Amino acid sequence: MTWIGVLLTALVAVEHVYILVLEMFMWNTPRARKTFGTTETFAENTKSLAANQGLYNGFLAAGLIWGLIHPNVSFGYQIQLFFLGCVIVAAVYGGLSAKRSILFTQGLPALLAILAVLFL
Repeated sequence: MTWIGVLLTALVAVEHVYILVLEMFMWNTPRARKTFGTTETFAENTKSLAANQGLYNGFLAAGLIWGLIHPNVSFGYQIQLFFLGCVIVAAVYGGLSAKRSILFTQGLPALLAILAVLFL
């Protein structure tokens, strides 16, 4: 795998760590409310749901990082493909059910990463 695949996969992992932080620890802040387009009341009423979503984003990031650092390169490659595929599926679902921009902010980077892992 090339450094481009590693870099793009790492960027997707970092993005999901950032989402974890926003959803689990900053959900009620103006920054998170602006990012997700929520009101103060909505954020307060949904903070436990958001924390749960954040945890799942953390699992995606952990899986990608695991794939990047796994000592068996071939197995690490398979782990990366699996978790990048999970990100793409989540982005398609989120884009269709919640906010179309998720397709571009989460799905596109994961798609580029999976293509780089597969073909570069």
